[in-house]
Amino acid sequence: MSSSGGWARRRSRRALLQAVYQWQMTGAETAAIERDLTEEGALKKADREFFKALLRGVAFGTEELDALLAPLLDRLVGELDKVELALLRLGAYELKHRIDVPFRVVIDEYVELAKVYGAEDSFKYINGVLDRLAQDLRALEHSAS
Repeated sequence: MSSSGGWARRRSRRALLQAVYQWQMTGAETAAIERDLTEEGALKKADREFFKALLRGVAFGTEELDALLAPLLDRLVGELDKVELALLRLGAYELKHRIDVPFRVVIDEYVELAKVYGAEDSFKYINGVLDRLAQDLRALEHSAS
């Protein structure tokens, strides 16, 4: 596993997909969603601080994230499948605010989640959008790869 978080962060990202999806669908408070996921055991062995930071970052930074994503999409943000939207917002947040995580790890993690939880070929879409966003937000790191 990668040095930038390992299995605990992978578990966090899986729980984050569930949390952000739930937040998008219900508008529930992030603390209530976190509490529910904790009770369900979804955060067991997860990186809790990482989970909290990303959940709050996405919930409170939606406008900024959507503005970053909008020019890269082939449709309006509101027309995206809710799973894809959650994955893209999470990926955008990490690319913009978590420079401690290599951009390639961010893309790979959300592509893998899209393969499991997204529509049939949504992983290709997630990969394309996040890769273009990484070119914008992390130009030096991206060009060095």
